[in-house]
Amino acid sequence: MEKKIHSGCTLLLLLFATSPILSQKTISDNPKNNTIQIIPIEHATAVLTWNGITIYIDPVGGKEAFKDIATPDLILVTDVHGDHFSLKTLEALDTHNAKVIVPQAVADKIPDVFTPQIDVLNNGDSKERYGIHVEAIPMYNLRTEALKFHPKGRGNGYVLNLGGQRIYFSGDTEDIPEMRNLKNIDKAFVCMNLPYTMTVESAADAVLEFSPKEIYPYHYRGKPNVSDVNKFESIIKKKNQNITVVRLDWYPNDDF
Repeated sequence: MEKKIHSGCTLLLLLFATSPILSQKTISDNPKNNTIQIIPIEHATAVLTWNGITIYIDPVGGKEAFKDIATPDLILVTDVHGDHFSLKTLEALDTHNAKVIVPQAVADKIPDVFTPQIDVLNNGDSKERYGIHVEAIPMYNLRTEALKFHPKGRGNGYVLNLGGQRIYFSGDTEDIPEMRNLKNIDKAFVCMNLPYTMTVESAADAVLEFSPKEIYPYHYRGKPNVSDVNKFESIIKKKNQNITVVRLDWYPNDDF
């Protein structure tokens, strides 16, 4: 059941007065502001900045993980698992001006105090916030032995349309048809870790099919092993040199 705001004039007036929608930043048309900065935090957690807007993707790690980063204007959460959704982190961060986009399964785990900030998107839904058009893309497992990890319809990948670019975050998924059918993706963040998501080979095969301009391997630490990102990059370069593989440090605290 979706979270609902209870009726009542006093409460409605309070929510209207404090709604983050009223304090949204002005979006500039200056092309100099269209630079997109990508800040890897760890594993599945990232920050994007664009045009004065700060976007948190799957914020976990507590307030300390974001100590040198601007407060969020937009927060996207892909799924209920602890490496994607941390209520403790969400409550610790300064989110008073932030909109929070989540699937229903995540919304059900967030206290009612956040209700005015939450946009629930199901697979196939979209929403525009701060001049950013967000599309909710399915994410789920295909292998029989992995179906229990990420059932279809529970979580979202996301495509963000901003600065004239389309940026895809896969969330936890395998090489599903909805990923393979993506169009005009400029930057793609694609997971590859077993047993929870998919193999390096499956990830590379899907990327080669939807052919983003840039691919960022992320979420590649499994249990207990780390996926072979060198192999992933080699497959991509061998079959399509027009795709640029960009490797960021997603595990700054680990030595491997």
